[in-house]
Amino acid sequence: MDLSPVTAAASAVAAGVGQATATWDTSHLVALAAALGWASGLRLYAVVFLTGLAGRLGWVPLPEGLQLLQQPLVLGVAGVLLVVEFLADKIPWIDSAWDAVHTVIRIPAGAALAAGVMGADAGQWQLIAALLGGTLAATAHVAKATTRAAVNTSPEPFSNIALSLLGDAAVPAMLWMAWSHPGWFLMLLTLVVMVMAVMTVMLMRFARRAFGRVRQMLSPAAAQA
Repeated sequence: MDLSPVTAAASAVAAGVGQATATWDTSHLVALAAALGWASGLRLYAVVFLTGLAGRLGWVPLPEGLQLLQQPLVLGVAGVLLVVEFLADKIPWIDSAWDAVHTVIRIPAGAALAAGVMGADAGQWQLIAALLGGTLAATAHVAKATTRAAVNTSPEPFSNIALSLLGDAAVPAMLWMAWSHPGWFLMLLTLVVMVMAVMTVMLMRFARRAFGRVRQMLSPAAAQA
């Protein structure tokens, strides 16, 4: 059986993918690194699974530093954890506990994924990408954890579920936009990060004031009054 046509076709596809990766411009690389870092702060396992799946199916030619995500074992583990995270994020207080545990996971993972965009031979650019990815992952994670903790004080569960679904939709949308429209993505991400920072500061101040009021109510002086 002559397999030369199949071999030739496979070689052509591989050459095309390699050429596409090699011709990535700076805006694409920066946008992808920023997207992976930011999205990891919200849905780490969705980022790993979707990125790896896109690479494996040939939708996006992944940089060499991210090709490990295409492996079946990585996709399988990420897929299982994605389902667990999807369910845990819909349950009040369980979501906050999940966020607390993942404080030490999402941020370094976001830095590692962003660094993988540049590759091991990129030198200082890999370090810059890691710092960018880690910072964006931390910003997204803190904003998410703070917002969800504040919403959990409400007795109704619908706000919690709505915010969770918003995060589920935002991650694939932002990843797609980073690849398809890197310039627009970077402008949108700048706005999103600014909004997240303002919301985090406002909610933290609210939390401190609420805690102070509770402490005053429980103080001996208030009890005597």
